[in-house]
Amino acid sequence: MAVTKTAALARGLAALFLAAAPAAPALAAEPAPSPAVGQAPPTSPDPAALDAAITARPGDPVAGVVARVTVDGRAWRGSAGDPVSGRPVAPNAAFRIGSINKPFVAAVLLQLAAEQRISLDGTVQQYLPGTLPASFTLPITVRRLLDHTSGLPQAVEGPEVEDHDGLIAHRFADETLDLVIQRTLRPHPEKGLPEASPAFDPGTAQEYNSFNYRLAGRIIEQVTGHTIREEVTARVLKPLGLRHTEVTEGRPAMPEPHLAGYYPDNAGTPTDVSEQGGNPESMVSTPADLDRFLRALLDGELLPPQQLHDLLTLPRDASGRLLPVRGAGECRFGPDKGRACHSAGLTAIALQDGTVLWGKTGHDLGYSGGFFTTPDLRKRLVYSVGTGPDTPAPALRLAATTFGPFAP
Repeated sequence: MAVTKTAALARGLAALFLAAAPAAPALAAEPAPSPAVGQAPPTSPDPAALDAAITARPGDPVAGVVARVTVDGRAWRGSAGDPVSGRPVAPNAAFRIGSINKPFVAAVLLQLAAEQRISLDGTVQQYLPGTLPASFTLPITVRRLLDHTSGLPQAVEGPEVEDHDGLIAHRFADETLDLVIQRTLRPHPEKGLPEASPAFDPGTAQEYNSFNYRLAGRIIEQVTGHTIREEVTARVLKPLGLRHTEVTEGRPAMPEPHLAGYYPDNAGTPTDVSEQGGNPESMVSTPADLDRFLRALLDGELLPPQQLHDLLTLPRDASGRLLPVRGAGECRFGPDKGRACHSAGLTAIALQDGTVLWGKTGHDLGYSGGFFTTPDLRKRLVYSVGTGPDTPAPALRLAATTFGPFAP
């Protein structure tokens, strides 16, 4: 059977809220800027606490770790060795970023909106005529794709497999956006199976769904006449100097050095699945590059004020209340539990002190990663662990050490 993309993100976020330990600032790794008037004095990452967070413990997954933590301009870079091969892992090793690609896709679409080449209130029916089956009678806007309120069915992606061995063996499958769209909306027409229908009316609920971003990517290609790789490279990677980030377009090879990703076979033996195929939006990056992207995304370097506002807007109903969330495990913590926590490519997470983190988790076969920041960009975390799909214990410890307790 084909793999259906569900909210692995949600399980990871749920686990993040359960790991709570305050950070302990200590020795600086880089010179910090002077604080602004009225701002708290600068602090630093705590190297000892962060080293302890990524050190393997009983019950941890069999995998290496790379991470980068920045506090008030001072950066800590760390890694934990690969326990399967016994080899060390470079602190800035490359890894597959999974759904962390969504903010890249969102940034491109928001730039196109700023250029008035698309409208966020324009519809899928307008930009991709004939794509949706006849059962989708209500308009689905680009904005609804970006904030997961479209009502579209969950994405059907990946090889047709029955077990772990099959998934490992067929991991090089390269799927075009058109193929993913066809398999999700019109599965096996040769077998006479019915076309897909809406899961809910657009704009009435939120349900995290990678298929929204497959259609968003297809709209980018349709409007620009260029591939996702070309647009992301020209609009984000080159301007920011992200030399170690690329849209792989399904190319299996990994750069060196890279974090090895592992997935268990049927016997439970960790198998290196670092080389794999994927959809045209799949990306590889490093901790330093993702930290640079996160800063640029949120400080207005990539987006004008209106589009930055759109990026950070959570969907609400006509009364101003956050939309309800469909799907177990999603947005289940904090003062607005059960209400929308996904914006246009990012996710909002509440801390116990009332601060709201912005960022994203991402999972590819053999990889579990994420990046998060406080709104003022003073504290930032980027990590990847060579396992998946849930958020593993080292990531939870890193998050708790960097940001402190999460809201219950």
